[in-house]
Amino acid sequence: MRPTWQFGDVYGLDPELLGMVPRPVCAVLLLFPVTDKYEAFKQEEEEKLKGQRQEVSPDVYFIKQTIGNACGTIGLIHAVANNQAHLEFESDSPLKKFIEQTSKMTAEERAAFLEKDESIRVTHESSAQEGQTEAPSLDEKVNLHFIAFVNVGGQLYELDGRKPFPIVHGKTSEDHFLEDAAEVCKVFMARDPQELRFTIIALSKD
Repeated sequence: MRPTWQFGDVYGLDPELLGMVPRPVCAVLLLFPVTDKYEAFKQEEEEKLKGQRQEVSPDVYFIKQTIGNACGTIGLIHAVANNQAHLEFESDSPLKKFIEQTSKMTAEERAAFLEKDESIRVTHESSAQEGQTEAPSLDEKVNLHFIAFVNVGGQLYELDGRKPFPIVHGKTSEDHFLEDAAEVCKVFMARDPQELRFTIIALSKD
């Protein structure tokens, strides 16, 4: 990805701190702890949504997570693949190539393709090593999880490779997308008020 768009930390969810985030924002990543409370909620949500069909745009790019500890990679793919109109790629970008090759696939086919795609895995592992914290190995038990929020066709979507489908969180717009995504992040935090391990990252124009 060319450096016109950058990932940066969101330091808090009150209006003042959200106001410090460069605009426009095209995706938000949330890193959160997978607790018993969250797992129980996830199960309930799935059962409920299976009964009442959501209207999910065919333009939403969604990929299932079948590789352990790859939620950061999946989150990145979700953020980038749903914002191709905004982002510019380097001509030799492995991510661009992966998105193009999988554009017509189902979420499950994309997951199988990712399992075999060396270039994305190598990129993921090298960028993980650059991070401040030591990256966990692919099979180590990790109880933190990354998901992405994106705006597709004026709807706010939560994209989580551990879930069977995208979650629709209602209407949004380019101008209010960050604030709308922040409201959903607050719900995640309220579910586990004792937890402090939440990190929010915005993909915004530098």
